Amino acid sequence: MEIAIHLEGAILIAEDVDLPMARSNPSEQLGWQRNPVFEFFASLKLAVVLLGVLIVAAIAGTIWESSFDAKVARAYVYGAPWFNFWLVLLVVNLAASALSRWPWKKYHLAFLITHLGIITLLAGSLIGRVFGTEGTITLFKGEPPTNRLLVNERQLRVHDVDGIIKGYAAEFLHHPPNPQHPRDLGTLASGARLQIVEYAAAVAANLNPKPLAEGGAPAVHFIISTAMMNQRLENWLLADDPEHGKFSMGLANIELKHGTAELGRDGAPRRPSSTSKNEEIDLEESIFAFSKAPDEQIGHVRKGGSTGAKIRLEPPEHGSKGRVLVSLGENETSFDVAENLGREVKIDNLPFTLKIEDYWPDFRIENGKPRSVTDQANNPAVLVTISGKAVPASAPTTENPHGEMPTTSGPAAMPPTGAETPNRLTLFVADDGAITYQLASRKAGKSSGKIDINPATAGLPTGWADWQLKIDKVLPHAEAQTDFTPVNAENIPSAADLPDGLRVRLEQNGRTIEQWVAAGWQVTIPTTPNPTMIAYGWKIVPLPIGLELLDFEVKRNEGSDTPASFKSTLRVTSAEGASATGSCWMNHPFSFPGSALHTWTGQTYKISQASWNPENLDQSTVQILRDPGWLLKWIGSLLVVIGVFMMFYLQPYRKQTEGEPILPIAKVEEQTRETSLVSAER
Repeated sequence: MEIAIHLEGAILIAEDVDLPMARSNPSEQLGWQRNPVFEFFASLKLAVVLLGVLIVAAIAGTIWESSFDAKVARAYVYGAPWFNFWLVLLVVNLAASALSRWPWKKYHLAFLITHLGIITLLAGSLIGRVFGTEGTITLFKGEPPTNRLLVNERQLRVHDVDGIIKGYAAEFLHHPPNPQHPRDLGTLASGARLQIVEYAAAVAANLNPKPLAEGGAPAVHFIISTAMMNQRLENWLLADDPEHGKFSMGLANIELKHGTAELGRDGAPRRPSSTSKNEEIDLEESIFAFSKAPDEQIGHVRKGGSTGAKIRLEPPEHGSKGRVLVSLGENETSFDVAENLGREVKIDNLPFTLKIEDYWPDFRIENGKPRSVTDQANNPAVLVTISGKAVPASAPTTENPHGEMPTTSGPAAMPPTGAETPNRLTLFVADDGAITYQLASRKAGKSSGKIDINPATAGLPTGWADWQLKIDKVLPHAEAQTDFTPVNAENIPSAADLPDGLRVRLEQNGRTIEQWVAAGWQVTIPTTPNPTMIAYGWKIVPLPIGLELLDFEVKRNEGSDTPASFKSTLRVTSAEGASATGSCWMNHPFSFPGSALHTWTGQTYKISQASWNPENLDQSTVQILRDPGWLLKWIGSLLVVIGVFMMFYLQPYRKQTEGEPILPIAKVEEQTRETSLVSAER
């Protein structure tokens, strides 16, 4: 419907050009044309008001869309009921304006064509909006065809006890429900009353294992904390569970397995090769440095090998961001963080350049990612990249007493994507509940032992800076159960990555059950005679066609891993058995059915490449668009252009009215009466 906003100029032109066509003698008008209601809807004043409001709304919608997103603009402007009502008034005004010229003359033709074009365009937009289809489908290579289209609308889906899946609109951009004013969704087949009690913009999912008498898997609750960062993390782990058996801290992993660790020294140490090359090669290394832990740094070799550089971050003073000290051999250079953030600068007397990639005044690890929780310099950290051409730093020849060798004389190298992190802790829970561990640390090497289940005792030093781990709960038999809790998005930076959620309430037989449901999740609520399953997420619309991903290709720029383009090859099948195979890539959609009749009437499905998953090249997301009002929009636009051209450039369709001023109807009637009186007196 946004197209209609751009027509105000054409409408005003049509009205202004046709002003001379208005009758100066009301006696020529028909009775229904002199009706006050009809005159109101046909008036130019109403058109000006309608267009003025639409222009202001279009400006507001554009600002909201750029400041927030398209959903906000649709909710408050383009998709709001008042906007639809306003457009209907505009159509009525255009139709009444055209009828006010009845009976039509030849010079009315351009005016009528213009108005008909605008009405046709608005009708096409309305048809496309009501009966059209737009959404996305994520496909996986090797899976059967699917017709489940995800639409950009939130929906609460309930799998009722009668086997029917019921959908309820759940968009809460304005006026979200609250405990005082819940949204009542009615009564389910089980007799339970369903309500949406509350909406949260961010909901965290936490594993809360359910104890079992027997069976299931062991579960352990641990607490790991650091005094340096003033941070405390806790979580449940379920033994040997692919989803809940690991906890990632980004630079370290914790895993729980069923069994007992091998106590004692874990094999012979790995020694580096005694041979080395003195050839200069391209080196690139990224290094984390911490102000409160000057001896702790974490490096990631991106190219060639380690530079051997030692990075230290001096504590910030007087509101500054501190200085980075780069030491290599006898050379030491200092750089101001604020002045050089994001810049690539040369390191004096060394064949390297330095770039300060990022700075965190209050460093924390959340969801495996570095973040700054405040703007205060409570735990400053910096990430720098050093690159240049030199001989890689050689590994030391001294053996680590814990049985592990550092990789270089510089900072320990971060593992590549998909590789096992050198900082890892594997916990083992035995049948009798005893806990043993195997610990690997870049700093402390490898070790193993037993852990007492006693929160009062000192924790296990991990060797990962000053992180210490304690175990306070053990369940010998448990099954996975997830609890959802709302979080304050303003106070937790990582909340931006969390899904939104709803708190639903079910009332049945005098019993009330409330539970949070996060977007993309499904929960089961115990009701009689059968449990009720509730899911919250994007609205799912079944299509009359099925899509299957046959192949997905990614072309990369020569000499790099940067993708140049990606293409999906699809097979589309209709319910009638018709099928077609085609490919779509950026700006090159694939249409089904592809006949000219279906295309021109807007009955075809246009399939475009939407996105892809770099970590899974057997996955592709495509956009589906079907607009049955497409032809009317084009016809309407063409009629507007033709009508305006005729009014301005074709003489037969322009009525000449020089010397004939247009007067209001009341004034004309007054002059007519005066003329009649003068004639009577004569």
